[in-house]
Amino acid sequence: PLSPAAVVGAGLGGSASAYFLQQHFGPQVQLDVYEAAGVGGRLATVTVNKQQYESRGASIHALSLHMQDFVKILGLKHRREVAGKSAIFSGEHFVLEETDWYLLNLFRLWWHYGISFLRLQMWVEEVMEKFMRIYKYQAHGYAFSSLEELLRSLGGEAFVNMTQRSVAESLLEVGVTQRFVDDVIAAVLRSSYGQSVLVPAFAGAMSLAGAQGSTWAVEGGNKLVCSGLLKLTKANVISARVTGISLHSSEGRALYQVHYESTEGQGSAFYDLVVVTTPLHPSRSNFTFDNFDPPITDLPGAFQPSVTSVVHGYLNSSYFGFPDPKLFPFTSILTTDTPDLFFHAMDNICPVNISAAFRRKQPQEAAVWRVLSRQPLDKHQLKTLFRSYYSVQVTEWQSYPRYDAAKALPPIVLHENLFYLSGVEWVASSMEMVAVAAKNVALLAYNRWHQDLEKIDQKDLMHKVKTEL
Repeated sequence: PLSPAAVVGAGLGGSASAYFLQQHFGPQVQLDVYEAAGVGGRLATVTVNKQQYESRGASIHALSLHMQDFVKILGLKHRREVAGKSAIFSGEHFVLEETDWYLLNLFRLWWHYGISFLRLQMWVEEVMEKFMRIYKYQAHGYAFSSLEELLRSLGGEAFVNMTQRSVAESLLEVGVTQRFVDDVIAAVLRSSYGQSVLVPAFAGAMSLAGAQGSTWAVEGGNKLVCSGLLKLTKANVISARVTGISLHSSEGRALYQVHYESTEGQGSAFYDLVVVTTPLHPSRSNFTFDNFDPPITDLPGAFQPSVTSVVHGYLNSSYFGFPDPKLFPFTSILTTDTPDLFFHAMDNICPVNISAAFRRKQPQEAAVWRVLSRQPLDKHQLKTLFRSYYSVQVTEWQSYPRYDAAKALPPIVLHENLFYLSGVEWVASSMEMVAVAAKNVALLAYNRWHQDLEKIDQKDLMHKVKTEL
């Protein structure tokens, strides 16, 4: 039997890994989860006027089946949706504006961009439809030892290639126009990844699916999923920063020593199995691996710095061409890739707890806006966006992979029973992608532990799963 196991990191990846490991190995597995900062990782909130707001990781796609499951199992609720309109701003004028009337929106898109909009939708739907096969494979206990194998089983070589070429290239190939790519696709990718249309096609497709599908969020904050899963698994959460892992062997099996430092000082503990869910990139962690042969080296690639500013203030609507703030109709502003635009997107956000009586602030009232940018906003930039403001709370982080920097996908298996989760973000970065990767790692660990090789990297899975049914 397996005992004990360690998970490094208590964000969504860590808490979902702990949950799935226990689901497969059974309740007797002892789970230690190491977390240096706070449970929830990037799913964090900030407080303005005694109300909490999501500082990032805000929306979850309707097709996120693992996230839907977590919410159900934990007895959490979907946050009430508060309608709002979005628009795409070029720095001088709005290139696209949403209206209340769905048909008019379609007509506008059609009028401006012709058939590009339909071609985009068909492309995204085809990718999503194939991606959804993962839930069937996982329900049957199948796992993949590399991201390439996982992608191949869903969409063949075409899916693997989608991690190596840009979303712009893929869309132009299916007949989407350059203008649509520059106006609409660029704005969506800036608002989700803070990057350009050069992000890989697969990551782009996932982000575009979120932009056109219906999305939801967890009442009380998305981070409740993390704390909930850890409570449910009765995992032992250790407040400490893991500094390294060294390999020992006992009775022919690998034994891993996890070294950590906490406020009490340094310590270490031994485990049969370890899942690392924090990024193993030199810019993000100074993690050492000792006694491994061949050695485990630093993974290539860099991260994109991004800044979230939560501003409580009065929008300067005249900057957007609306001298009378009462007439400003948008709650969400995306931007095109224009050199002098200093922000990627901004939206008028609602608190994580929305009462039945809640209404959005009118555009002339002080509201809470979340502004996404690459660099912290200076006084002049804040004055450009806001007539005046009460408070600004800035969160800086290396949130997403710098997609243009990656050539190969990171490994999942670092050693016999040592697994790496965060590499999945190089395929696409979303809460559901992380949950899918956590389930895959738990199944992979379980199948390897029990030497059930029939369940790992199987070819022609669509056929196998059909016959199993």
